[in-house]
Amino acid sequence: MMGSMMRRAMIASTTTYTAEVLVVAGGGAGAGEAAGGGGGGGGGGVQYQSSLTLTPGSSYTVVIGGGGAYVRANQLGNQGNVSQFDSTTATGGGGGRAYQFNATLSGGSGGSGGGGGATFSTGAQSVGGTGTSGQGSNGGGGNVGTGSTSPDVRRGGGGGGASAAGNAASGSGATANGGTGGAGAAYSISGSSVTYAGGGGGGGVGSGGSAAGGAGGGGRGANQDGTVTAQAGTTNSGGGGGGNGSVLSISADGASGGSGIVIISYDGAQRGSGGTVTSSGGKTIHTFTSTGTYTG
Repeated sequence: MMGSMMRRAMIASTTTYTAEVLVVAGGGAGAGEAAGGGGGGGGGGVQYQSSLTLTPGSSYTVVIGGGGAYVRANQLGNQGNVSQFDSTTATGGGGGRAYQFNATLSGGSGGSGGGGGATFSTGAQSVGGTGTSGQGSNGGGGNVGTGSTSPDVRRGGGGGGASAAGNAASGSGATANGGTGGAGAAYSISGSSVTYAGGGGGGGVGSGGSAAGGAGGGGRGANQDGTVTAQAGTTNSGGGGGGNGSVLSISADGASGGSGIVIISYDGAQRGSGGTVTSSGGKTIHTFTSTGTYTG
C-alpha cells in the first residue's frame, strides 16, 4: 500500500500543467534635444499566452526589460528593452523623434512605435514609428511649424500603445496640442484588471501644447516653459516616456520609458517558484518585476 502511494506521488510530481503568461517589454523614451515638439515614446510590446505548458522542476528564464533611458543629445529617444519568459519575447517600445528643422524623420519602431517630431517649413508632417504586429501600435505624427504664429504650432506626436495608435499633433497656434499617447491593453492575470504599455504624450512649444500619456503608464509630454515637465513611463507598466518641449529649458527634457513586467498564473495551489507569489480567485500568481528564474 505504501509503495503504491509513493508511485502515485512521483507520477503527480512530474505531471505538466498549463499557465497563463503575460510578458510586457520596457517602454521607449520620449524625444530629446529639440527646439520643440518632441514625440512621445512608444509602449513596450505585449505578449500574452493563454495556455502555456510548464514542466515541474524545469527552469525558465525571466528577463524584465528596462525602459529606454533618456539621453538629452539624442535626436531619437532610446528604445525600450525586451522582456522574456522562456521563448516568449516582447519587443521594447520605440523612441520618440525630436524636432527636425527641415526633415520628416519618423519616430522609432518597436513594440509600439514612438511619436514623430515636429518639423519646420517642410510642408510635410513627420510620421510616427511602426509597431510590431501582434504586440503594439504605430506612433502618431508631429505638426508642421511655421515660425510666424505665437506660440508656434510645433507639437510632437504621441507614442503608440498596446491597443491603440498614438495620436497625431493637432490644431494651430495657441490651440495646437501634442498628440496624446495611445492606450495600452488591459489584462486580469494579476487578479484584477490592469492596463499596460500605454504610449507617451507628445511635447510642444509655448506654455501649452503638452499632451497626456495613454492609459497603461504612458508619461505626459512637456511644454517649453517648464510649467509641465515630461513624465517617465510608470515602472513595471511598459509605458512610454513623455516627449520634450524645448532644449531651452532643462525641465522640458524628454523622459525615460517605464520598465516591463512578467506574470505567470495557474489554477490551484502553488506548484512553481520564483517572483512574488500571491493568490486570487483560486489561482496562484507569480509576478516578476526584475530579471530572475521561474522553476516549474
